[in-house]
Amino acid sequence: MATFKKTAKKTGTRRPSAADPQQQAERLSRGLSESAQQIWLAGVGAFGRAQAEGAKLFEALVKEGLSVEQHARKFAGGRADVVRDAVESSVGQARHRATDTWDRLEKVFEDRVQRALVKLGVPSRDDLADLARRVDTLTTELRRQSSTPAARKTAKRAATRKTATTKTAVKKVPRKRVRKPAAG
Repeated sequence: MATFKKTAKKTGTRRPSAADPQQQAERLSRGLSESAQQIWLAGVGAFGRAQAEGAKLFEALVKEGLSVEQHARKFAGGRADVVRDAVESSVGQARHRATDTWDRLEKVFEDRVQRALVKLGVPSRDDLADLARRVDTLTTELRRQSSTPAARKTAKRAATRKTATTKTAVKKVPRKRVRKPAAG
């Protein structure tokens, strides 16, 4: 019969290995990307619902307008033009209201997406433009400082030292061997 060795349980605190922070970072990254995807999908769903309900609202208002127009024709008899103008006016108002509702829904969607991006730490267009301006300013300052007289003097001194050492260095030139004619 085989016997198994018992392993002693380790007591005390467990030290995190080097892989633990990396695993935590990967889990956090995965969680953030899943959250961002869910937020995006929720926004797209809201946008689709608003689009479908906006179209339904518009269609319902058109049907209501047609029924009002038909009822008014029966009631008014010869004054159909007046009633038609009134119906067209109410339809125009309904279109305006539907457009306003649509615009508000778009704004809500844009705001929610922007808030999600801010929570995720995605820089905005203004942040990137500000960063580009700061980089340009720093580049200009570095160019200005590198063209100061002190910098030019240092560069000149380094160049003269280099030429002085090359002039004083003695180069060994190999001598040509002269062959003596063979005696004979």
